[in-house]
Amino acid sequence: QVQLQESGGGSVQSGGSLKLSCAASEYTYSPYCMAWFRQAPGKEREWVAHIYYGGKSTRYADSVKGRFTISQDNAKMTMYLQMSSLKPEDSAVYYCALKFGSICYSDPERFPHWGQGTQVTVSH
Repeated sequence: QVQLQESGGGSVQSGGSLKLSCAASEYTYSPYCMAWFRQAPGKEREWVAHIYYGGKSTRYADSVKGRFTISQDNAKMTMYLQMSSLKPEDSAVYYCALKFGSICYSDPERFPHWGQGTQVTVSH
């Protein structure tokens, strides 16, 4: 069972930047998709972005497009989320997720492997 570990969360002021990391516990030669989701208090888990292994394709939610960049170091099985121009509405617990296979989804139900989450707080 692959395990995921996020890091890099914290508190920043509006307009600031943070970079999240997600490291997988084992390397795989199989195709996979990794994604970032977030969940604010009282809200459903929201898809943020995903990346197909090797960085072959990326997609972003409209709410973060142009401000967030997802990337990956396939050799290290590590995914990143560079977040810039942060807004208070970006505050949430950010989770990384992984699924094996050749298709990426924005539906959290499609991802069987999850990290424990890292808190991001953006103040006015």
